[in-house]
Amino acid sequence: MKIGVMSDTHDNLPAAEKAVELFNKEGVELVIHCGDYVAPFVKKVFSKLKAPLKGVFGNNDGEKKGLKNVLGIEDEILELNIGGIKIAVLHGTDERIVEAFVRSQLYDIVIRGHTHKYEIREVGRTILLNPGEVCGYVTGVKSVAFIDITKREIKIVNLETGEPLGFMSI
Repeated sequence: MKIGVMSDTHDNLPAAEKAVELFNKEGVELVIHCGDYVAPFVKKVFSKLKAPLKGVFGNNDGEKKGLKNVLGIEDEILELNIGGIKIAVLHGTDERIVEAFVRSQLYDIVIRGHTHKYEIREVGRTILLNPGEVCGYVTGVKSVAFIDITKREIKIVNLETGEPLGFMSI
């Protein structure tokens, strides 16, 4: 199973559309969003996904009721078990909470957003993944990540160039 991971779209619809196109082209079977969609009108773009979307709220998601209605987003923390891989998803506004999830060693992968900086790092037996930002507003780099459960690998790619930005085996 291949999973597309994104975060911090911040209403940048053209960038979000590029992410959706890439996820569809790569044949992902699930898309995870780590929060900061911002407004419910992003549904226009995300409705083009050929895979289900699961995600969490971020600190800039002010219209939570609207996002819940159009995207089904309900939580600030999401736990998934996919192919025996335990995954926790959170936006990551509070660094202490992110580190507590990682240090707990209860998850194989902890996925977070918020910092807008892509990262893959191993702590004990847990991998911390931040796909970076789709919007490109803070770092200037628009990025997404892929988790391939079958191949047991994670990669981060530049959304505009396709250039690899990070890789790790699970």
